[in-house]
Amino acid sequence: MVSVSQETIEETERRLTGVIAAADLVVLDGVWAFKESPLEQPPTLTSDLLAVVRDEDSWSWLAPAETDAAEQFALFSFHFPPAHDNSGFVGWLASELKRRLGTGVFVICGQNTARGGIYDYWGCPVELREQARQVLDGLRGDR
Repeated sequence: MVSVSQETIEETERRLTGVIAAADLVVLDGVWAFKESPLEQPPTLTSDLLAVVRDEDSWSWLAPAETDAAEQFALFSFHFPPAHDNSGFVGWLASELKRRLGTGVFVICGQNTARGGIYDYWGCPVELREQARQVLDGLRGDR
């Protein structure tokens, strides 16, 4: 269930620092990229596709990058413990990464009820994989 918290900025910072520390973080191996096809040609679902989405015109999916992919991304994921209020997490962490690394990110969310509910996959430019990992480790207290 989505939570709406009424709290000060300091309380939000404390809560979300606790959320990131308690979350199950995985830095995915490899390089990832988006691929596209016309709406009438949906992708075949395979185990290497991470996410599939569409708009009015086309399909888009995230999969391991081919060497000539124009934009290549590093990915990391968070599964959140069910007892933690993670409302505001995406905005908070995206702002931290922008402030500290100068980059935007993309986020794809899913749900796995058996693992606490909502989970996130985050993408950043592949060149920033190690710097992003250092920021995440610092926010988690893994210094």
